[in-house]
Amino acid sequence: MSRIVKLILTCNLAVLTVLVFVYPNLMVGPGHLIPGHKALEADCFACHATLRGASSEKCASCHKPADIGIRTSLGAALAKPVKTAFHQELISQDCVGCHSDHAGVKRFARQRQFDHSLLKQSTRQECQTCHKVPTDSLHKQVTGNCLQCHTQNKWTPANFDHNKYFVLDKDHNTSCATCHARNDYSRATCYGCHEHTPDNIRRKHIEEGISKFDNCVECHRSANKHDIKGGGEGSRAGGGKREDD
Repeated sequence: MSRIVKLILTCNLAVLTVLVFVYPNLMVGPGHLIPGHKALEADCFACHATLRGASSEKCASCHKPADIGIRTSLGAALAKPVKTAFHQELISQDCVGCHSDHAGVKRFARQRQFDHSLLKQSTRQECQTCHKVPTDSLHKQVTGNCLQCHTQNKWTPANFDHNKYFVLDKDHNTSCATCHARNDYSRATCYGCHEHTPDNIRRKHIEEGISKFDNCVECHRSANKHDIKGGGEGSRAGGGKREDD
C-alpha cells in the first residue's frame, strides 16, 4: 500500500513540475503583468532566467538604459520625454531592485525610498535636475547646496535651525547672499553690511583682551549688543557692553 502511495505522490510531483515549466504564468505567477507588458503574459522567460528569477540583463535587452525616459523600447522618440532621464546616471543597472511588473506584487518603490547611492557621485550634488525647487521666500534666495540642510534619505525635517547660529531679527532682514557669499552656507561674513574693517576689528578686540575674533557669530548671536557669548581664549562672556558695537 505504501508503495502505491509513494508512486501516486511521485506522479503528482512530476506532473506539477512539468506544469510549472509549461505554464509558469498560471502555476507560480504572482499576478497579471502591467499593461505595457501584457503581450508577455504567457512568456515568463522573456524576463526571468531559469531558476534565478527576474533578470536585469533581460530588462535591458528591451529597455536600453540610454533610451529610458527618452525613447520607447522600439526606439521611437517619446512625445513627452521625462525632465531628467536619471536612469543614465545610475552606477549599476539593477532594474528589479526598484521595479516589479506583476500587479500582484507591491511596487518596491512604494515600500522604500529611492536609494541615492545608486547614482553617480557627481549627480548626487545636482538635486534640482530631478527635484522641483521650492518656491517659498527662503528657497528663492538659495541656489544649490541642498545637502547643507537636507539629507538624501529624507527631505523633511531639514536639519537646520538658523537661530542656533544667528538670530535673524528685524535688524538683519536681508538676503542670504549678503552674509553667505557665492551661496556657500558653510561660512558667513558680517562685512557685507557692517562698516568695520578686519584691521579695525582686530585692533579693537585685542585692546579688550580678545584674541579670537575671526568668526563674528561665534560671540555675536544677534543684533543685541549686550548678548555676547564667550568665544575662546581671552574672550569675554556674558552681557558686557563693547565700545565697537
